[in-house]
Amino acid sequence: MSTLDRGALSALQDRLRYQFRSPALLERALTHRSFGADHNERLEFLGDAVLALAVSDALFAKRTDLPEGDLSRIRAHLVRQDTLFHAAQALGLPALLRLGECEVRAQGSQRPSILADALEAMLGAVYLDGGYLAAKSVVERIYAEAQIDPTPAAIDKDPKTRLQEWLQARKRATPVYEVAATHGAPHQQTFQVACHVPSLGLSAQGVGASRRAAEQAAAEAMLQKLCAAPATHPQTL
Repeated sequence: MSTLDRGALSALQDRLRYQFRSPALLERALTHRSFGADHNERLEFLGDAVLALAVSDALFAKRTDLPEGDLSRIRAHLVRQDTLFHAAQALGLPALLRLGECEVRAQGSQRPSILADALEAMLGAVYLDGGYLAAKSVVERIYAEAQIDPTPAAIDKDPKTRLQEWLQARKRATPVYEVAATHGAPHQQTFQVACHVPSLGLSAQGVGASRRAAEQAAAEAMLQKLCAAPATHPQTL
């Protein structure tokens, strides 16, 4: 989109539970370099450091039982591109990004790297606008529905493995993956994969730079869907 809708920006701030004193910072955070010179790359640089510190802060406080090595692995899981991509989707960032025409045609608003970078840039913008405590609060809200302190054992397993084990433990059939769509030029394709669990009547979508990455993203989305309905699908991940 070329001009950011004020209502959409207000709704995003409501979801973040943070109101920008300088809305221009938020607009810059949502602007990809393909759109123009006033883009989000410097904010992304800052937001990357803010995110790492905020997640480290939360893990240090909540997981007093874990040594440095386990804390580092969990932090790496929480700040990796795939996790940030799903968080950006949940916040509705794809519809708010300002992209150049080429990126719009290439479905750039669904590209994991662009969305993850925009989320980091947004955290950098919050930090500049309101300071570290404001940014830390936003990080904690973003991760509220994802476990901020998952067990190290779970981190060692990729989403497809964890989903398969979840289903096998409940004597359910293994999930089915299918490529729903591909976007972009052959040398820079983005894959959209659907993950189906027919026995539960559930489906989830994932996007990635390769089919394997998209399948992992779809499995992660399915796990989140299962965890979001504990009464129907009690989870023991």
